[in-house]
Amino acid sequence: MLINLLCIGDVVGRPGRAAVSNALPGLVREHDIHCVICNAENVAGGSGLTPQLFDKLRRYGVDLITMGDHIYRRQEIIPVLERSDRIVRPANFPQTAPGRTYAVVETALGVKVAVVSLLGRLFMKPPTDCPYLAIDRVLKQIPPEVKIVVVDMHAEATSEKIAMGWHLDGRVSVLFGTHTHVQTADECILPAGTGYITDLGMTGPYDSVLGRRKDRVLRAMITTIPTPFDVATDDPRLCGIVARVDSTTGKTVHIERVQVRGIADAGSDEAD
Repeated sequence: MLINLLCIGDVVGRPGRAAVSNALPGLVREHDIHCVICNAENVAGGSGLTPQLFDKLRRYGVDLITMGDHIYRRQEIIPVLERSDRIVRPANFPQTAPGRTYAVVETALGVKVAVVSLLGRLFMKPPTDCPYLAIDRVLKQIPPEVKIVVVDMHAEATSEKIAMGWHLDGRVSVLFGTHTHVQTADECILPAGTGYITDLGMTGPYDSVLGRRKDRVLRAMITTIPTPFDVATDDPRLCGIVARVDSTTGKTVHIERVQVRGIADAGSDEAD
């Protein structure tokens, strides 16, 4: 049996939420999606996630949620991290950090899908444990009957993401990168069957600098004066990949980039 996964890149603020709300139903129908995985660390005003917005993403049809370096920016999300089986923290955070290191959801077809999140160490904060040793440890904890495993490598350096792809080739179904907000054109199936892309790209306003207002970012870069990087509003898009995975072997048999443009503006989603 083939399971179709939709993996959505970093959702930024209200425009990103509107993109998910408006584009997701069509993508699910078009690609016969069985499980939706979404990086949501920038959902709340561009940084962090709140319980209300977690619930909203779930209503929109997101099955599993990954985070990143802003995971605890909104501390009200901590009880959700502790109780929900639909969201994970980076597995290479300290063991005392709130949240689970992997989550499993059963699709409507009865096939289980696991997700794991990792945080890179190059140019990233906060300092973390080794992601390679962490994923080796977590993979041993996932029940053996779960054949489909998806990993989000949230990292700045492309080299870390590519290295993790080779480290996990044949041991996970899909490895995708997040964090840089720029979709890469290197989607592929690695030799041992792992679907791979260095970065899913951003789901949010593209008339911007990585989702933030151009004037604010340019002012800070040109003058070095600290300036609030407010979330932009125009040209919302949804970016990610669709991966088709064999439920028996856990191997990816097809992967493709998706980018939905021309989405209705942020007015279709309530304010932060």
